[in-house]
Amino acid sequence: MGEWWSIEVTDGEFSATSWKDTHGRDLIRTALEYGAEDWAWVERPWGVVLELCFPEDTTVGGWSAFRDATLVKAALDAVPDPVNGLLVYPGRGGSSGARVPRKPKPAPAAAAAALPEPDISDEVVRLAATVATEPLPVDRGPAVYPGVRFAS
Repeated sequence: MGEWWSIEVTDGEFSATSWKDTHGRDLIRTALEYGAEDWAWVERPWGVVLELCFPEDTTVGGWSAFRDATLVKAALDAVPDPVNGLLVYPGRGGSSGARVPRKPKPAPAAAAAALPEPDISDEVVRLAATVATEPLPVDRGPAVYPGVRFAS
């Protein structure tokens, strides 16, 4: 199995599709000259992705030689948005899955600390203070409960 590389080009001053039409044939020919086993163009609403597969152990060229080719450098310099419109990375492009699962991101700063637990002792002190300040009931004689007799 070969090693996949992706070249993503986004729209800018002109469309990435017109860049593909201008430089695509030369990029594919150069990739094949440097030993590419497979290739694919993927068109997206935001631009295009060129996916190239080079053998892992190569005797002629390979990805690094392809990337250093003058024709490839010239094509990548001519992308529609030269500042933010070019991404080159290993793996297949677009929405394909990663070869290695991503590690989970750390929690945002707002969720980093737990909320403080309510202090129950404050509530008990407040209730005790309320009970202590209320006047005690006045003795109104013996309590009368139906069916119960108390000795006096």
